[in-house]
Amino acid sequence: MQLSPSELILNADNSIYHLNLLPEDIANTIITVGDPDRVASVSKYFDTIEVKKGKREFYTHTGTLNGKRITVISTGIGTDNIDIVLNELDALVNIDFKTRSVKTHKTSLDIIRIGTSGAIQPEIPIDSFLVSEYAIGFDNLLHFYDSEHIQYHDMQNAFTAHTNWFSHKSTPYIVKADDSLLKKIISDNIQVGFTATNVGFYGPQGRQVRLKTQDTNLNTKLSSFAYNNLKITNLEMETSGIYGLSKLLGHKAVSLNCILANRSTGDFSKNPSKAVDLLIKDTLHKLTA
Repeated sequence: MQLSPSELILNADNSIYHLNLLPEDIANTIITVGDPDRVASVSKYFDTIEVKKGKREFYTHTGTLNGKRITVISTGIGTDNIDIVLNELDALVNIDFKTRSVKTHKTSLDIIRIGTSGAIQPEIPIDSFLVSEYAIGFDNLLHFYDSEHIQYHDMQNAFTAHTNWFSHKSTPYIVKADDSLLKKIISDNIQVGFTATNVGFYGPQGRQVRLKTQDTNLNTKLSSFAYNNLKITNLEMETSGIYGLSKLLGHKAVSLNCILANRSTGDFSKNPSKAVDLLIKDTLHKLTA
């Protein structure tokens, strides 16, 4: 079936609409970062850089490190942007732009998020690294797709009961990282966690600057939730969307978090740039060793 111009939107140079990329511009290993400035913080460690492109908040560098081709792309903040980035990355490898049709043989990408996050358990140290085994999304993105089969419904129901979840908020969904990528990333210096993906930075993460939140005890409820020895460890804004769409599209995904804040203790990193740089170098080593 040929995709119409309104469904698969291409630019005048035949690049994908938002990312401004051609199929040959990306590698099969993709590192995503939220901050556009962090793209260069990753690619500065590449041996070579062959592609540098940018449009809006989406900046992309593709190069090689130790003989392995890698792409690093900024997503901006939030799962609304993840919806754009994941679908367009998939289109770059699994849709023929000339015929505007889905390819018979699909390509599976390895997608690795390197991001920052705030812990909600007091024992998680500042500047430590955490890999998300599971993610719970409060963002509603996955409910727009046929996704019931990849969700963990028993855990979701236990969570909504524990938190007395407000009915006007999006129904939380839980998804899991790719096991093979998780095994590649796990090491003694990385804690395995259960990440909550929020729809905002302030109220949705329990911050009260001038506005009162609907549930002033939400973070306490999040940190006290437990299911089969799983506890929610940290808060951020992209992981659930990355995990959900990757699994639906046949890609592998894992999310790495540099813990810059601990919400339960009120502490914040004294040198966040150094901590994130250490996570970048550790991840690149594991991907190319």
